[in-house]
Amino acid sequence: MDRPPIALQLYTVRDETARDFVGTLHRVAEIGYRAVEFAGYGGLSSSQMAGLLADTGLRAASTHVGLAALESDLDRELDYCQTIGCAALVLPWLPPEQRSPDALRALFPRLNEIGRRCHERGIAFGYHNHDFEFAQSDGKTLLDLLLGETDPLVVALEFDAYWAAYAGVDPAAYLRKQAGRALLIHVKDMSPARTFTEVGDGTLDIAGICRAAHEQNARWYIVENDQPSIPSLESAKRSLENLRAILQAL
Repeated sequence: MDRPPIALQLYTVRDETARDFVGTLHRVAEIGYRAVEFAGYGGLSSSQMAGLLADTGLRAASTHVGLAALESDLDRELDYCQTIGCAALVLPWLPPEQRSPDALRALFPRLNEIGRRCHERGIAFGYHNHDFEFAQSDGKTLLDLLLGETDPLVVALEFDAYWAAYAGVDPAAYLRKQAGRALLIHVKDMSPARTFTEVGDGTLDIAGICRAAHEQNARWYIVENDQPSIPSLESAKRSLENLRAILQAL
């Protein structure tokens, strides 16, 4: 079984993309990444983005799209994905008012419908966790509830290892518990002060997380640092180099 390839979540370098989106993607490719996960498209049309990806040799691993856009204009988002060759669309975040058990239960049919429509177009749909989904409700975490009550055929998980660990959950154990559900893995590391740091420079068992993800047939390892303490492109480069070394040793 082939190891999942590595992509960069562009939120990591959002300071750079805000100044020069096109130039930043060229720099990401020069650093050594072969794919990216989008968090916005820098105002580029789908045809312009397809051209940029061709110019840089980058693939579109996945894209983050908010709930409002998913519900109001899903076909446009799917059209964009298909034009740029992006095979996964991810809901990245829920506002606080939608994080209660009752609010989540009301959301499940909507997620199933979004997932069904994505599936019909040949695009995977996933939900990205933070830490709040690991709060307990009637003996289950909110994430257990979400994964248990949505259709596994059309709603996948983009598993964020940092936020699971931040919530006190063993990331590798949770991946094994939800066998096969996590198609995408946000590979992030945590400093001793429980802040973000470069992959391989922190306290998390990155090798164990990646091994568990590989065992569960994850499609992508996606590097992310929400708040780099060094220049963001330097952070992305260091994480890639460290992660490659970790994976080589597995």
